[in-house]
Amino acid sequence: MKVLVDESLPIALAAEVIGHEVSTVRAQRWLGLRNGVLLRAAVDAGFDVLLTADKALRHQQNLASIGIGVVLITRVRNRISDLRPLIPRVLVAIDGARPGRLIEVAGTI
Repeated sequence: MKVLVDESLPIALAAEVIGHEVSTVRAQRWLGLRNGVLLRAAVDAGFDVLLTADKALRHQQNLASIGIGVVLITRVRNRISDLRPLIPRVLVAIDGARPGRLIEVAGTI
């Protein structure tokens, strides 16, 4: 899968997502794009999955019409040390991602 790590997550998370082609919003030079524009740019660039912590995304966008899968990380601090324990579940979620579907991976905060 081709995975895009949103600017709402630490850049270092990209290195933890093994077994996939991973880039960041920063690396793509898409910082500051609004969610709809970002999702469409990601689809146009061939990304299959957006990895994000932006909870508003599920309510703001019609993911089915845009055609990208989303893995939403919730209930965890946005530090790589806090995110690492979730990586196995994040990887499973990425593998199960389908266009238009949002999968939530919740921490324990």
